[in-house]
Amino acid sequence: MVVLNVWKNLTLVYLGIVIVCLGGCIKKPTNLQLEVWRKEASDSEALLQAVRNAEILADKAKNNSQRQWNLVIQGETKDGKSKTLNWTELLKLATTNVNTIDANNIITPNQVFKFQGIPVSTLLKNFGVPPEVTEITFVCYDAYQVTVKIQDLLTYPIILALAKDDKPIQRDQGGPLYLIFPYTEYPQIRQKYNEGSWAFYVTHVIFGTEKALVRVGERELNLAALDKLPQVTLNQNVGYRVWWPSSKVKLHGVRVRDVLSLAGIKPQSSVIVTGKPAIYRRNSEPTELASTDINNCNVILATRWGENKQPILAKMGGPVTLAFGNDCPSKTKNKRWVTFVEELTPQI
Repeated sequence: MVVLNVWKNLTLVYLGIVIVCLGGCIKKPTNLQLEVWRKEASDSEALLQAVRNAEILADKAKNNSQRQWNLVIQGETKDGKSKTLNWTELLKLATTNVNTIDANNIITPNQVFKFQGIPVSTLLKNFGVPPEVTEITFVCYDAYQVTVKIQDLLTYPIILALAKDDKPIQRDQGGPLYLIFPYTEYPQIRQKYNEGSWAFYVTHVIFGTEKALVRVGERELNLAALDKLPQVTLNQNVGYRVWWPSSKVKLHGVRVRDVLSLAGIKPQSSVIVTGKPAIYRRNSEPTELASTDINNCNVILATRWGENKQPILAKMGGPVTLAFGNDCPSKTKNKRWVTFVEELTPQI
């Protein structure tokens, strides 16, 4: 509409010039009038180009946000391989409609919406699940995670929604990928999965729990390699966002300084710790550990927890997490406790 209006104004400017001359140029326009008309035409053309550019950029931004939003399937799939589904592939899988209230719609909590999306049961079918895997964890852009039992995914139409009432789901409403539960048709499911289970902007789906593997510089260290290092136990409250006990917890793992030493690295300044969620990978908000902190207090990669040294499952952000001991300075201890740790990157 804006472009049409600009074209209309531009046409009228030129039309004014043409009409004058079609009338036999009885009253010849002055040089000043001609200059005014030229300026108006030039300004209209500039405005038209500016509008065109703005619309192109808006369309590009919209398309890019969709194209760049991928869903990564990882963990204990049948072939054990990671798979990334791009936006086009996700749209093709979004074949199911679920009519339900939106647990995060506090303004009109009883309003029923039509959600269109991907049945998680379809992902189970496409990628295969070994018999010993009983749950799936959904990881979000902001490091939130939600775990759902596979039996429930097969019983109820739980979907990753791409659209709400035939419109793309906005980021502030949980999009582009929003994990929703059919509360209206199956109210009993609310007892198992409360409002906190409706996960915004899902980026990863993890079958079971991945094997521990941390990249340190040019090396990749698995659990067996980490277990050969001196083991440390912290007994304290933890700083992870969700799904951990609120009381003191025992965390078992290895010091970051020992991990770096095993990889043959002596950081001159700091180390950046990167986890799976996209927020950990933003250059503007890195979890950066100064070498003094690494060397002077217990900054650890935790691989087990509890009295019985249980593995840290995906539902808790495992298999490897970053933790800070109470002996660390407050400034260090209050840094982000990273879940789904994948990489340590020394800064030179």
